[in-house]
Amino acid sequence: MNREALAALLAREAECTAVRAQGAGGQNVNKVSSAIHLRFDVPASSLPPAHRARLLALNDQRLSSDGVIVIKAQEQRTQARNREDALQRLLELVASVATPPRKRIATKPTFGSKQRRLESKARDGRSRHCAAARSTESGGSGSPAGRATMRRMAKDKTNYTCSECGGTSPKWLGKCPACGAWNTLEETVAEPAAATRHRFQSLARSQPVATLSEIDAADVARTPTGIEELDRVLGGGIVAGGVVLIGGDPGIGKSTLLLQAVDALSAQMRVLYVSGEESGAQLALRSRRLGLDGSRVRVLAEIHLEKIQATIDAEQPAFCVIDSIQTVYSDQLTSAPGSVAQVRECAAQLTRTAKSSGTSIVLVGHVTKEGALAGPRVLEHIVDTVLYFEGDTHSSFRLVRAIKNRYGAVNEIGVFAMTERGLKGVANPSAIFLSTHGEPVPGSCVMVTLEGTRPLLVEIQALVDSGGPSPRRLSVGLERDRLAMLLAVLHRHAGIACMDQDVFVNAVGGVRISEPAADLAVMLAIQSSLRGRPLPRGFIAFGEVGLAGEVRPAPRGQERLKEAAKLGFSVAVLPKANAPKKPIEGLRIHAVERVEQAIDVLRELS
Repeated sequence: MNREALAALLAREAECTAVRAQGAGGQNVNKVSSAIHLRFDVPASSLPPAHRARLLALNDQRLSSDGVIVIKAQEQRTQARNREDALQRLLELVASVATPPRKRIATKPTFGSKQRRLESKARDGRSRHCAAARSTESGGSGSPAGRATMRRMAKDKTNYTCSECGGTSPKWLGKCPACGAWNTLEETVAEPAAATRHRFQSLARSQPVATLSEIDAADVARTPTGIEELDRVLGGGIVAGGVVLIGGDPGIGKSTLLLQAVDALSAQMRVLYVSGEESGAQLALRSRRLGLDGSRVRVLAEIHLEKIQATIDAEQPAFCVIDSIQTVYSDQLTSAPGSVAQVRECAAQLTRTAKSSGTSIVLVGHVTKEGALAGPRVLEHIVDTVLYFEGDTHSSFRLVRAIKNRYGAVNEIGVFAMTERGLKGVANPSAIFLSTHGEPVPGSCVMVTLEGTRPLLVEIQALVDSGGPSPRRLSVGLERDRLAMLLAVLHRHAGIACMDQDVFVNAVGGVRISEPAADLAVMLAIQSSLRGRPLPRGFIAFGEVGLAGEVRPAPRGQERLKEAAKLGFSVAVLPKANAPKKPIEGLRIHAVERVEQAIDVLRELS
């Protein structure tokens, strides 16, 4: 069938319907049925059977499952032109299968083409061999140096490592699959198997299996650092072979405190200060500014782990400071200093060095913008003691808090004051957290909190003011959720409503109170501010408040009362279970069991 006859057949059997055009155009484009909707039923057409079979075998989106070809033409402005366009497109489609495809005849390469291909491969091989020989003579890729260069040029395999737990993932994920932390996966270079196989081979020490009763264990000997507040946090002093990790904000005073400790310990043992952030000249200037002797303090400015370990083996110091662990790197790892892998492995090797040599090592760690220690979470598990340096850089007071201590109390704090001569211990830290009011003011209540083994008197200030339709509840140094709970208990069991009031609570001095013994003091401070009446002079309160309105006892209540009496406080409201069996001189006790009883006592006193 020629092309003219095929076109006539398609024009006769195709069904064309005028429809409204769609898409961009003038404002009247959809009001006139100018588009053509063409349908051609292939099985019912007059085409030859072979032609119909080839047409139905087409893989074309215009061919429906029922064998109907559907074409829509709307590019032209008139029905006639769109009909011609649709028929022309149908003709091109049907004509494309008018003739059967030719069968491909398989051919074999000729003898001459095979010879030419073999000669070309031999010529290329000789060229590569000559190039490799020249590269070997000139130190190229054939030499060991050249092979190392080629390995470095090769694309390194990367993994994604969690900065919290050190877990790895082959691809980036928003949530760590190991610990569940969000947005902590960082891209790192995967270590080759040879680099990790023998990394700790030189440090391995095999020990025979023994029972606990057979192991000879003596009490841990402690060496005081000469800084009383630091010794309190450490549990009495440094321990031979112990590893301490201390972190804090930049400029808070970590290096200053450790330089003072190193200078004090140098009078009784060999010490070494390894600095990766400052040069020896900078450390000497700081030492002279602090008025330190420094004649027996040995300093090493180095960040190479293997050199640091060699120096420790040669010098045999009893006390060593690494400032900081984020700057130290090892040659056996290809990642950059400060990466998760470098921090984890360097800390592990330094810990093994401390245990095997008996050297006490202090690692200085950086912190993130959230205030947590930078690096993997496993870093805190490796060491024996974790200390946090807290405080506002605009204030002269600093707190050193023990978060983890295998040789002492946890949550113990040391209080320091920053002076021109460095950090000095504060003998009476309660004076820092108490405001000096000439007369008692509303909304102020003093409580006794425990930080480790030390009782501290902290002033709780509350401000209750009329708010808008959405009252605010803000707290500084206390948990905000607990404040909301205490306001609900105060309303339910004492009948004191603050639903339309803004409530602000602050722990004076920048201290953070985490124990629930502050509940009663917070509620009494809120009541005092709401009534506008101050609490009597020399008033203290402490105790945990439950959701049922009961006042629960606080641990070590006798020590809290003795500390308050020593500082001159005369009135105390506390849980009935904490009431002393013997009266304390100068201190009047009001023991309560419920919140409403404490509010009644407050109304009687004020």
